[in-house]
Amino acid sequence: MDERVRILTVIAACACMLGVYAGSAQGASGVQYGIQDDAWLEFGPGKLSDRVAKLDRLGIDVVRVTLNWHRAEPSEGGYSWARADRLLSALRARGLEPVVTLWGTPGWANGGASPNVAPLRGEDFQRFAQAAAQRYPFVSKWIMWNEPNKPIWLKPASAKTYVSQILNPGYLAIKAVNPRARVAGGVTGPRAGKGGVSPVDFIRAMDGAGARLDVYAHHPYPVFPGDTPFEGGCVCETLTMASLERLLLFVGRAFPSARIWLTEYAYQTNPPDVFGVSPNDQARFVGEAARRVYLAPKVDMLIHYLYRDEPEISRFQSGLETVQGVAKPALAATMLPLAQIARRGIKTSVWGQVRPGDGPQRYVLQRLSGGRWVGVGGAVLTDRRGYLQRTVSAPKGARVRLWYPVLRLASPTLVVR
Repeated sequence: MDERVRILTVIAACACMLGVYAGSAQGASGVQYGIQDDAWLEFGPGKLSDRVAKLDRLGIDVVRVTLNWHRAEPSEGGYSWARADRLLSALRARGLEPVVTLWGTPGWANGGASPNVAPLRGEDFQRFAQAAAQRYPFVSKWIMWNEPNKPIWLKPASAKTYVSQILNPGYLAIKAVNPRARVAGGVTGPRAGKGGVSPVDFIRAMDGAGARLDVYAHHPYPVFPGDTPFEGGCVCETLTMASLERLLLFVGRAFPSARIWLTEYAYQTNPPDVFGVSPNDQARFVGEAARRVYLAPKVDMLIHYLYRDEPEISRFQSGLETVQGVAKPALAATMLPLAQIARRGIKTSVWGQVRPGDGPQRYVLQRLSGGRWVGVGGAVLTDRRGYLQRTVSAPKGARVRLWYPVLRLASPTLVVR
């Protein structure tokens, strides 16, 4: 079977799955949604406990945190856990599950080079990973490195080096401490970039090098003009959210038993980034991406990159807040994601989730009518994970939103297409 036929087969399978889910909101109920913003979490305004409380109020499940090896073991065998202790303990106290990335080689382990240069000996990384797992036995989700297919994060950007010096030693170390922990490898960026390796080639090379992992992690950022969570992408070696079926195909071929985590994903906004999307489109894509992952087989996690925009305009402007701390529509969309499934005449089907709260949550779907928001069908309960799926009377151009009375919070307006 050639590659094109395989891709079409996967797409058809996903379409069949969509049809099964159309009458129920019980699809991928185990998906975990989360966020990563190391700088804001550590140095943002106010107290750490206040910042963690803000994340908790979003209703998310996990928070990705980077544990920098070069800072945590500045001299061989001399550990400095203070930063990680503060951040991970604060998350744990609030009931947020940390997903911990190990990254950054100390100079003593790579001949005095920068942190993105691979360690000379896998044994050094293995010992550090084991020490981290012993220090934080409550952490059950670990990620080995960050975007090793790009030289900005790993030199050389070689799957063979990555597997032998980082991934497999880290896998063995974590499993020795906690056999039930989940270890993610790959953690690839969506495209090769200058001097890098495409994620497709990296997956193949990892397989050839004998990679050991429970989960394949990937960052399916949009890279083409007009990319949305469901539309765009390409039949090429770049893997975005729009080409999620291709990621499933290549990972499934190389690592049949591996699950998939999407550990970074976001859209930058214009303003302030002239190459970004509008704040309203960013909010819409939050809901569509959540549904995309909900429908995808084997995908267990989606992490939004940044709570707050970065101050330097050349960096990421994908936050839920502006750099001044003003909420974007994506903040409400993260709490109450809402996406259109389909429209037939005046009947529109929508999917959504109420993330704050535990168990079934009472919500109201509302439609704008005569300048007022009017409930459509009264208050209804979500399923136990907060998911909902409804078909309502709403023709093309109608404006619909999800209202959560407990917090008196509304989702961003969904304009029916």
